[in-house]
Amino acid sequence: MGGDRIDAAGRQAERGAPVLLKALVFLMFAMFAMTTDSVGTVIPQVIREFGLGLTAGGAFHYATMSGIGISAIALGFLADRIGRKSTILIGLTMFGAGSALFAVGDQFLFFTFLLFVSGLGIGIFKAGALALIGDLTRSTREHAATMNLVEGFFGVGAIVGPALVAWLLQAGASWKWVYLIAAALCALLVLGTFAARFPRPIAAPAERADAGEALRLIGDPAAMFFALTLMLYVAAEAAIYVWAPTYLAGYRGEWAWLALYAVSIFFVLRAAGRFVGVWLLARFDWSTVLAICSGAMALLFWVAVAGGRGAAIFALPATGLFMSVLYPTINSTGISCFDKRRHGAVAGLLLFFTCLSAVLAPLAMAALAEALGDTRWSIVVGALFATGLAGLTVWNLIAAPFTARLAARNAADYAPGS
Repeated sequence: MGGDRIDAAGRQAERGAPVLLKALVFLMFAMFAMTTDSVGTVIPQVIREFGLGLTAGGAFHYATMSGIGISAIALGFLADRIGRKSTILIGLTMFGAGSALFAVGDQFLFFTFLLFVSGLGIGIFKAGALALIGDLTRSTREHAATMNLVEGFFGVGAIVGPALVAWLLQAGASWKWVYLIAAALCALLVLGTFAARFPRPIAAPAERADAGEALRLIGDPAAMFFALTLMLYVAAEAAIYVWAPTYLAGYRGEWAWLALYAVSIFFVLRAAGRFVGVWLLARFDWSTVLAICSGAMALLFWVAVAGGRGAAIFALPATGLFMSVLYPTINSTGISCFDKRRHGAVAGLLLFFTCLSAVLAPLAMAALAEALGDTRWSIVVGALFATGLAGLTVWNLIAAPFTARLAARNAADYAPGS
């Protein structure tokens, strides 16, 4: 009888472990989104405090993105090599330390260095967390749905972060507190991760990935397709949250108040849409969802271009509802095309291309808009990227090039007992 009670308790712990681990991943994404997506609110304060230009102030964004991209492609394999838990702990510790040290610094270059270190940490623990999601799901469809839920929490953090910075500034406190609060939350996540029970490693030692694993994936058609679609998505998104405020600042109509809150509305709709994405993917095929949502997003972009600022104040925020499902579904499906022994490396590779686009696309939009003397061109470029993404997803829907591959992975990696 005693043995039966112990076995029952063990089975209950096993069933509860995935719930706890998913909760930890949700909170990780919300935590780092607080800092990465509040940078647009922080940069103006930094520019005034240190007497910087726009390009120099933008280093707060580029430092983090560069750190994430470098660690993602160079160290994403750690999730496959040393395990999900150790990788997540290393990344969280780096992020937490980089954020906590804002308390002792007062120089711009020091803060930029800390953001680079934090970015390195994000790239490491994010690759580990993405690989862990694959371990905890039972099908490629569930994988995509769970990733939408994860990114929904990221969206919540993206709303909380800027609001927190605004509240701090109104209260007369330093913008640095957003990083210190993130460091405190990170410390709790480190403790929770350390105490949590993780699934057993999938790969035998002889099969474990090395530092070149992500680079070897570059020749794989599936990896490149999903990397390209992610780059197009991120480029289109950058047109909204980076340049839409500047473009809409010239609006003088009766909806001027709406122009002020356009990006906030975009983030709210993006977060809400990701939770809706869980429902959509439970009922429709991922390729259909991507084609419809990317097509609607592209259409709204062109409405904003054709209708000018008067149409853009409505159309650009509305893209958030359709964009919401795109990133997590593309990302999770791309990862699902590979066996679980390589999920860390694949996640790192896709994250690298995401960060590359997050750096280069806003720069390209700024250069073109500045050269032509009109910020409208940044929205035009965003519309072109959105149209390219819509074209790729429609081709994917018609040609179904990855259907057989995903079915094979479902059978091999997600079957009961695997």
